[in-house]
Amino acid sequence: MTPADTGASTDVDAASAASAVPDPVESPDSRMAPGGPGNRRMSFALFLAGVATFALLYSTQALLPLISGDLGVTASDASWTVAAATGGLALFVLPMSALSERFGRRTVMTASLAVAVTVGLLVPFAPSLPALVALRAVQGAALAGLPASATAYLAEEVRPRALVSAIGLFVAGNSVGGMSGRVITGWVAQEWGWRVAVGVIGLVAVACAVAFRLLLPAPRHFTPGSLRPRVLVRTVRDHLANPLLRRLYAIGALFMTVFGGVYTVIGYRLTEAPFSLPQGLIGSIFLVYLVGTVSASTAGRLVSRLGRRGALYLGAGTTAAGLLLSLAPFLPLVLLGLVLITAGFFAGHAVASSAVGKTARHGRAQASALYQSAYYVGSSAGSTVGAVAFHSGGWAGTVGVGVLAVLGVVVITVSGSLAARRAAGAPVRALSLPR
Repeated sequence: MTPADTGASTDVDAASAASAVPDPVESPDSRMAPGGPGNRRMSFALFLAGVATFALLYSTQALLPLISGDLGVTASDASWTVAAATGGLALFVLPMSALSERFGRRTVMTASLAVAVTVGLLVPFAPSLPALVALRAVQGAALAGLPASATAYLAEEVRPRALVSAIGLFVAGNSVGGMSGRVITGWVAQEWGWRVAVGVIGLVAVACAVAFRLLLPAPRHFTPGSLRPRVLVRTVRDHLANPLLRRLYAIGALFMTVFGGVYTVIGYRLTEAPFSLPQGLIGSIFLVYLVGTVSASTAGRLVSRLGRRGALYLGAGTTAAGLLLSLAPFLPLVLLGLVLITAGFFAGHAVASSAVGKTARHGRAQASALYQSAYYVGSSAGSTVGAVAFHSGGWAGTVGVGVLAVLGVVVITVSGSLAARRAAGAPVRALSLPR
């Protein structure tokens, strides 16, 4: 996600992924290197897995107005088709990370994709909204096995100097999947309806899943572990007891609340007057995700210049400016608002998610899984609350929810600055932008 996703959500830095599992017993030289045997196959396989994951996860988001019309439900009701999928992923990403320790990364990823694409082929035949929501929840839970296992597989099988590019390609797959899934469904649905559109995404995901399984090299450095719930619970408890990690989890959830709400409801806003856009053009709006890919890639430079908290303030401010600009009744200004919202969200998400790996001193895989859980809980909350606010107060209601979430990010970041000053024994005065 992060993906991409809105694609973006699986963003982890290489240092976090590399330390998520112990170094293999074998010589590091036996791991895959750029241009070496199996490296291109592995990279392309995980790219396709990322495409399938986020195309399926958000396949109904651009189609909500059509789903509302076909099933005779409100925007807030239809939004559950998105919230159920992201909520299922949020609930199961931690258990899936534990299963991958026991049964292997490739096995869990293969099983997850197999279940998810099977459900994806059933989604077009859902006879009612409750059935559709239930299928989407199962699909999201199945997809949790991908972010829980992919980075651990890369850390075990790829040499450290090749890890950044390998993870970057997987994240790129998330972004491409999240974006293309929405764009494809928008244009297909305009001609043949939402059921055919999600069916096409299901078939695309099947092709990606088959190619993934054929291309992904068998693991050579995985060592099975035992399922030890007590150890997992203790690690999770330790992470949740860390004030900085708690703040980062909350920031990720709040940023995604804004993003999930805006992109769940934007289709309804653009189908109404004064815009009255056709479904195909509404789906193409998601090309704005490309802006997020750029802003996420510059997050490292922002942190080096402004510090982590300064970069978060900038991301929050950019997102808030975009929200307010999107209130204008002119399409160019609305699109500019979406650009700013997307850029601010991806930058803030990249800063917060990378900080998790740097903050956790042990159990980094679980620390990252907790961040992903919070992130997708925010997506579910944003989809549902944003749609409810739109139903009761129009686009201004959805913007209001987003502004409150951004204020939450600012308050948490300020509290982090104050806590850092107290810990350093410095007087608490005017806040600069500490790192």
